[in-house]
Amino acid sequence: MTSLDKPTQDAGQSPPGGGREDDGQVHDSRAVTEAALFEAFGGIRGMVETVLPGLIFVTIFTINKDLHFSAIAALAVSVIMLVVRLLRKDTVKHAFSGVFGVAFGVVFAMFTGNAKDFYLPGMLYTLGLALAYIITTLAGVPLIGLMLGPVFKENLSWRTRNPGRKKAYTKASWAWGLILLAKCAILFPLYWWADTTQLGWVLVILKIPPFLLAVWLTWVFLAKAPPPIDVFAEMEAAEKAEEAEKAAKAEREGAAAENGETAAGRHRRG
Repeated sequence: MTSLDKPTQDAGQSPPGGGREDDGQVHDSRAVTEAALFEAFGGIRGMVETVLPGLIFVTIFTINKDLHFSAIAALAVSVIMLVVRLLRKDTVKHAFSGVFGVAFGVVFAMFTGNAKDFYLPGMLYTLGLALAYIITTLAGVPLIGLMLGPVFKENLSWRTRNPGRKKAYTKASWAWGLILLAKCAILFPLYWWADTTQLGWVLVILKIPPFLLAVWLTWVFLAKAPPPIDVFAEMEAAEKAEEAEKAAKAEREGAAAENGETAAGRHRRG
């Protein structure tokens, strides 16, 4: 087994000489985890961008029952939030996903003429995401690890080299999958039985709490896991070592050539 294949120290094991230094490392690891989760899931602003279009739609529809006006207003709000991010040169992935999600809902609802269908694409996406979390976890490549690996600069090193983190990602993916399935178990019956406003307000209410619960559980699992292996730093170190080796080899070859020329000159003089 090479050094690159050896697993890192698992959670709950302390290196020799632990103490205050270990506490500092744990604190740093938790801070990194919090920052990475905040970046990956969009933070407060990302949550606002997720909730606001649906809130606009259901509020306007509750007041005037006008599908077209409600849908266009929701889409306009999504586009405005995207434009604001572009102008501020912020990360736009969450705003883009919001615009596409709202646009699909608008097109679907207008095509069928049923206002409840504004929510159906998002509900199907939630169901598909729940199944993706569960299926990838059963396959040994939990989706949350695939999502957060690049954020932590560990890529897929957790699969074979860091069993403690793989275990944490597995738990987190199960949490996401089951929480989203529970959400679907509430929403899909309402899609058939409730009216548009009832479904819309329940959807708005269920946007944030399940999400926060899943993020919190992810933080709990990862905060207790071993720190990530920075594969980018490893690659940079390997490149520097290779360059240093090439430089040393060139220096040795130059010295050998110089010594050979000196010996040849002595031979000629002799």
